[in-house]
Amino acid sequence: EVPFSSDLRLMATRHVNSDDSPGIITVKGALEEILTLCPLDDATRVAAERAVSDAGDEALRVIAMATVEVPRDFALTLRSLRSTPLSFLGLQALQDPPRPAAIAAIEACHTAGIDVSMITGDHARTARAIARQVGIPEDDVFSRVTAQEKLDIVRSLQGHGHVVAMTGDGVNDAPALKQADIGLAMGLGGTEVAKEAADMVILDDDFATIESAVEEGRTVFDNLVKFIVWTLPTNFAEGLIVLVAVGLNVALPVLPLQILWVNTVTAVALGVMLAFEPAEPDIMRRPPRTPGTPLISRALMARIVIVGGAMLVGTFAAFIAALRLDLTMDEARAIAVNALVAMEIAYLLTCRSLRGSLRSVGLSSNPWIWVGIGVTVVLQMVLTYVPVMNEVFGTAPLGWIGWILVVLPGPLIYGLATLLKRFLPDPTSRPGLAPRFARRHPPLHQRRP
Repeated sequence: EVPFSSDLRLMATRHVNSDDSPGIITVKGALEEILTLCPLDDATRVAAERAVSDAGDEALRVIAMATVEVPRDFALTLRSLRSTPLSFLGLQALQDPPRPAAIAAIEACHTAGIDVSMITGDHARTARAIARQVGIPEDDVFSRVTAQEKLDIVRSLQGHGHVVAMTGDGVNDAPALKQADIGLAMGLGGTEVAKEAADMVILDDDFATIESAVEEGRTVFDNLVKFIVWTLPTNFAEGLIVLVAVGLNVALPVLPLQILWVNTVTAVALGVMLAFEPAEPDIMRRPPRTPGTPLISRALMARIVIVGGAMLVGTFAAFIAALRLDLTMDEARAIAVNALVAMEIAYLLTCRSLRGSLRSVGLSSNPWIWVGIGVTVVLQMVLTYVPVMNEVFGTAPLGWIGWILVVLPGPLIYGLATLLKRFLPDPTSRPGLAPRFARRHPPLHQRRP
């Protein structure tokens, strides 16, 4: 056997019967390669090439076949094959229609700012016809590509700032799979070499799975940013309360032990619940995020300072108002610590979407948020009304006037954070996209027939 490779673009096998009859070599592969082995007249060559082109226009893959009788002791090698004239047999047209899910997934990728390129060993017309069916622009189609050219394409894309995911199933795909930022091997039809070279194996060999993984990855990243956008201003406010009180040489509105309580309760019961946020409706309509873009942008820093400062003011205002109402110091601190938590809850609701309103993501789309808020409220009641907690944390039970002071700052924080969405850039925006590869360079497939 002479095995198939993308560089050779054909394969050959030698068959010998048990009797003394001659051996037979059968060959199949790309028409261009088979024609170099067969002495044909010009009319037959033109007819074969026209048949391949016509089949390609119908998105059919075409294999050419040839054969020759050889002595029983004929040693089949690539060199001996090329020096032996073959008899041309004909063409075999194969249909491999794209899955409907793949067509929808490619459209979703284009909407998400992800360029999809087809790199194939098929005839140019076949590749063009299939690309037309699945919605891939012609400039992103590369046909009759060798293993080295696949590697060149990946490196060129990376050199222009793109993050490249490469799919493949054959031995010749291994170098490009290894070079790509994310190499994706086919689990059902892929070779072991491709699987070893890849970073990930697609078990169902379905392009739609890749699109689903991109959506899941964007959702995870979005939720991580939401947690950071929520936790940094709240932690900044908690630390600022102590610093400002010490700097002004006034009574602490919230004691360090109370801040430790708040930080422990809210980080687990509130912040972690943002991890369960479902994908926002426009998650796959956003452009990709440029690699190297800092996670903490200027907009995020501005949000930290503004929201953190507002929480500082709200906490001090509730504390001072309680003292002016002749409440005790423990009652005033209980009001201040509960007001701080109420503001963190209000701010949490605005962080469920860093672009739209709470209504845009739906009140019930993430029930864990409400579970976390419920747990937080219960724990704050324990802190406020259980005598042991009063003694340990320096709090006191509150009446209805105290709870009014607790609740008032929350809506103000909610309104401020909602307003900031209109005037500060989104922390998850993805500016500075690298230029499209196909527009900067002539398609590599033009270098080959």
